[in-house]
Amino acid sequence: MKESKRVKSLKEKIDLQKEYSIEDAINLLKENSSVKFTESLDCAIRLGVDPRHADQMIRGTVSLPHGTGKEVRVLVVAKGAKADDAIAAGADYAGFEEYIAKIKEGWAEIDVIIATPDTMGELGKLGRILGPRGLMPNPKSGTVTMDVVNAVKEVKAGKIEFRVDKTGIVHTSLGKLNFETKQLMENTKAFVEKIIRMKPSAAKGTYVKSLYLTSTMGPGVHISKEEI
Repeated sequence: MKESKRVKSLKEKIDLQKEYSIEDAINLLKENSSVKFTESLDCAIRLGVDPRHADQMIRGTVSLPHGTGKEVRVLVVAKGAKADDAIAAGADYAGFEEYIAKIKEGWAEIDVIIATPDTMGELGKLGRILGPRGLMPNPKSGTVTMDVVNAVKEVKAGKIEFRVDKTGIVHTSLGKLNFETKQLMENTKAFVEKIIRMKPSAAKGTYVKSLYLTSTMGPGVHISKEEI
């Protein structure tokens, strides 16, 4: 595949064989962003786990200190007063039967679904629709709860959900490149520290095998083991 001039230029400026500090990596990506939109700072962390085993499945949430810079559209599936509370807390949509019907019809204008436990019987039937899109609420991630007010506020403030894929890699977005370097560093460190704290006792050998930071359209920059 023929490389574009932009990609060739990036490879000349960023040494793909070198390991960088988090600060240097972020500054490099910021300085070399040349596309016409604001790129995200993305992270890929390879872990020494086997996700086929339940005791090595890495899945959780972390509140990024400075958020993701992305407007998150939140649906709260709840009845009566709880739906009203959710709207007051900042949810974009809230209700029960009408949203079950909309999802069945293919409605997809949402990024996160929060649900009260009493609605999961009906919402659970939509697993084939919501599962592949990563939208099914889960108690472990705090998206099945009676405290819809706090759940909405956390998601809107920058709480993200992550999980390891079948190859042992966790991918996530950590903010926008137009954030200050310090803000992106603090977001990155909050995420990496959470991953490290979640090391399962069943995982053997090196836990964090590699960590790369990249921009939406840029190359992956290898972070040094000393930083991790």
